[in-house]
Amino acid sequence: MNLIRVRLGVLGLALLTGLTPTPAASAAGTAPSPTVEEQRLDRAVPREILRRSGFDTLAPRLARALEGARSYGEARRAVAREGGALWRRAVDRAQGRGPAGGDLSRDDDRPLYWARLAMTRDVRTWEPEFALADGQRAALLDELERTSRGQTSIRFPARPQPSAGTADPEGKGLKRILLTGFDPFTLDRDIRISNPSGATALALDGTVVETADGPARIETAVFPVRWRDFTDGTVERALRPYLTRVDLFTTVSQGRVGRFDVERTNGAWRGGFGDNENTGRTGTIPVTDPASQPQWTTTTLPHRAIAAAQTGRFPVYDNTAVTEIPAGGTEPVVRPDGPTPGSAARAGGGGDYLSNEIAYRATLLRDRLGLGGTLPGGHVHTPVLQFGAGNTTEVTDPEFTRNRLDIIAQVKRILTVAAEGS
Repeated sequence: MNLIRVRLGVLGLALLTGLTPTPAASAAGTAPSPTVEEQRLDRAVPREILRRSGFDTLAPRLARALEGARSYGEARRAVAREGGALWRRAVDRAQGRGPAGGDLSRDDDRPLYWARLAMTRDVRTWEPEFALADGQRAALLDELERTSRGQTSIRFPARPQPSAGTADPEGKGLKRILLTGFDPFTLDRDIRISNPSGATALALDGTVVETADGPARIETAVFPVRWRDFTDGTVERALRPYLTRVDLFTTVSQGRVGRFDVERTNGAWRGGFGDNENTGRTGTIPVTDPASQPQWTTTTLPHRAIAAAQTGRFPVYDNTAVTEIPAGGTEPVVRPDGPTPGSAARAGGGGDYLSNEIAYRATLLRDRLGLGGTLPGGHVHTPVLQFGAGNTTEVTDPEFTRNRLDIIAQVKRILTVAAEGS
């Protein structure tokens, strides 16, 4: 993919429409270099995925818009517009609307991931004709991340007002479900990797499922596999406006081979595994008000009902295991039945990586909002998405596509069971 780089070397005065003063601007020619994550775009597989989905045209479109921007305000509007358009196009493609853009299957989440990186690389390396402060560039990147991940387009219909004599005296109408997924990760092991949780988010965004209790609308968003974003509070900022308005939420990520897991307990510990920027973090998960931070949080999903239901070809486990340092101890101990009183977390049921962390942060936010006793929420791990036997080089194959579609369908059925059991 040929990315258009904007290289305009003349500095001008920033036109900061409606904004407060910002720090001194960077000089021309000092734009940041691409990140480790963005540098992978130059490899053959990302270029093929973008070409075979038609998403190779999106970053050049944003670059042209930036080239025409004459102020920070114009640039921010362009970034918001193109970021939102990227998310909508990915959702539409996954749900069969509009052209496929190529022969890559519609359920594929990877075009969204690689197109977003192409766009963030252009914003990061852009050298406008006007002065652009470091904080302004960071704000542009943040706007692009949020809009292209569906985090700003979550739209639940307003709850209807009850009418006299109706069977819905509380006016609840249809249920509201919030689901989150993740980007692909471990790309230096295999750059072809797809993440079924992200594919599920695209396939289910804005859809309605029928449950025994009536219809339920699903809204979704996707999160990065980067420690720094979680440290900066991206999960809380995205979820806080909606947890008081939904009937159920679930964070979803890729987990173990051949099985689903409903994770019973989440731990307040980062294990240090490298993220998509090849950066590791080890220690207690950083949150606001650490003095009141618990070592463990617990799912309020109907975990037993989900595990008992026939939802698809993969078995579903109610996973209770954790790793802890017992009270008074110094060494980690695996506890198959959950943590013991006074212990320190070293891994939740979902491990000590970002899947455990999003579950911990989301359920801690639930509890801090006073919803722990009323709002069902927790984490579901999907099976690892596997290629067909013998495929070590091709970006897709029939078994790979079938596995992803089966995982998406089973997550949908798990959500239906969860909504009926809540």
